[in-house]
Amino acid sequence: MNSFNDWKGGIDKVFGQDFWSGFEGMMKQASGTPGQSKDMFGGFERMMKPSIPAVNMYQYDNELLCFVNIPGMNHPKNVDVLVDQTTLTLQGKIDINNRGGHQIRSEIADGAFERTLDLPFAVRHDKIEATYKHGLLIIQLHRQISDETTRKSVRIRHLQDE
Repeated sequence: MNSFNDWKGGIDKVFGQDFWSGFEGMMKQASGTPGQSKDMFGGFERMMKPSIPAVNMYQYDNELLCFVNIPGMNHPKNVDVLVDQTTLTLQGKIDINNRGGHQIRSEIADGAFERTLDLPFAVRHDKIEATYKHGLLIIQLHRQISDETTRKSVRIRHLQDE
């Protein structure tokens, strides 16, 4: 096993998978040409783990919509969505099943993930919907009015092709 990857995995466990995103600016230094940059650490930036899964979150007056990119997931039972008032936690595994051949480029992050996102306001645990189709998980959350705190697992409906 690669000792650097072991070390990096340990850092992920202690600080979370978003830890490496804080170093993005440090990995590049401006070159003489505006708009271009070079990798200061000889390829280390390419080895940095991106935040997976990628999430777009949209806020409305009393609602949040979260679009989560989870390629390679065969069934929603392979991901857990947990909501606890002002946090959204996603746990699961992205598995790109390609057998044979020699991989010459790797840009799609895969493997086990756990990602916790802060929400801009407390959400209701009794009014959460999640759907999954074609690699995109859509989570709909509604603003909470009361002060109750309850962590709840969310059931995901799998939308089959018609």
